[in-house]
Amino acid sequence: MSRHRMGGEGMSRAAKVGVSLAAAAAVAVLVVGGTLLITHRGAKHPSVAPSPVPTFTGTPSASPSAKPTPKPTPTPANCSNAPHLCGFPDATNSGVPAKMQKKLLNVPGQVSSGPGWQFNPGGWVEVSGNGAVLKGLNIPYNVDVTASNVTIEDDVIVNTGDDFGVSIRHSHNVTVKDCAISSPYADSRRLMVGVKDVYGDATGIKVIGNNIWHTATGVQIGAGVIASNYIHSMGFKSGDHVNGITVNGSTTPLTIRHNTVFVNLDQTDAISLFQDFGVEANKLIKDNLVAGGGYSIYGGAKSGGPQSYNIRIIGNRFSRKYYSNGGQFGPAAYFDSGRGNVWSGNIWDGTQAAVSSP
Repeated sequence: MSRHRMGGEGMSRAAKVGVSLAAAAAVAVLVVGGTLLITHRGAKHPSVAPSPVPTFTGTPSASPSAKPTPKPTPTPANCSNAPHLCGFPDATNSGVPAKMQKKLLNVPGQVSSGPGWQFNPGGWVEVSGNGAVLKGLNIPYNVDVTASNVTIEDDVIVNTGDDFGVSIRHSHNVTVKDCAISSPYADSRRLMVGVKDVYGDATGIKVIGNNIWHTATGVQIGAGVIASNYIHSMGFKSGDHVNGITVNGSTTPLTIRHNTVFVNLDQTDAISLFQDFGVEANKLIKDNLVAGGGYSIYGGAKSGGPQSYNIRIIGNRFSRKYYSNGGQFGPAAYFDSGRGNVWSGNIWDGTQAAVSSP
C-alpha cells in the first residue's frame, strides 16, 4: 500500500514584511511566496511593498506530528523457506509458548497427579477423569486419554518407539493445544504417532497449534479439527508408512486447516485420506502448506472402491522444498470429481501457478 500523500504543499499565509532601506542597514530580509531573499549590507534597493496574502483553496496541511502509514511486510513468494512470514506455522509460532517453557513441571519428579489424571508407574500418564486439564507439564511418557472433555495444553510430551504421544480411546471433545510432541530420535527409535485416535471412534477432537516432529505419523484422527500445527522432520523405522496427517476411512466431519506439513521422505504423504476401513466423506483440507512424501495429498478416492463424497481440497500451497513435483511422484493423487467433491484454488509455492486436479 502506498504511503498517504501529505496535503497542503503551499504556505497557508505569505509573510508580510515591510522593509525600509537606510544607509546603515545591515541585512534586509524578505519572504515572498515562501522564498527567502537576503540583501547584503549596504546594497541599495527600492522599497518593497508588502506581499499580498494568497488565496488558498487546497487541502489544509496535515499536522506536523502526523506520520505516513507504514508499508506492510510483503508476503514472500516462497513460503516454505520461512513459513511464519506467510502466516503459516513453524517453530516460531507453534508448540509451547516461550513464556510457559520456563514454568514447566516435571512428571513425575515435581508432580505425579492432578484432578482426573495420574502418573502410572508402568510408564505412562493416565487421564481418566472427565474434564481433566493437563497444562504446563514436562511429560517424558505417553499420555493416554480415556475420558472426555479433556484439555492437554502447553505441555512438552516426549516418547519413543512404537508408542504414541497422546492416545485417545473412546473419548469425545479432547483438545490437544500448543504442545511440543516428539521423539529425540528420527531413526528406529522415532515415535510412531504424535496424536492418535486409537479405535477411530472419537469425535469432537481438536488438535491445534502443536509442534510435532520425529514421528512416523504426526496426527491420525477421523473427526474434529486439525489446525495450525507444524509437522516436520519425520522419523522412520523400516516398514513405516510415513504420514503427516492421515485418516483411514470415515464419514464424520473433519477439518484440516492452516497446517504446515513437511515430509522430508519419499513416502507416503503430507496429508492423506485413505479408504482403509470405509469410504471417505465430509472432509475439508484448506489453506495448508505441504511438501514431500510420495504424493503430498491423497484425496480420498480408491481404485475399485466406493466413491468418496463431499471432499473439499481448497486453497492449499504445494511446495517443491524436497521434490520438483511436490511429492516424489506428484503433488496429489486419488481424488474423485463429483458428489460434492471440490478441487479449487490450490497453487504452487513460489510461482503461485495453479495445481491441477489429479
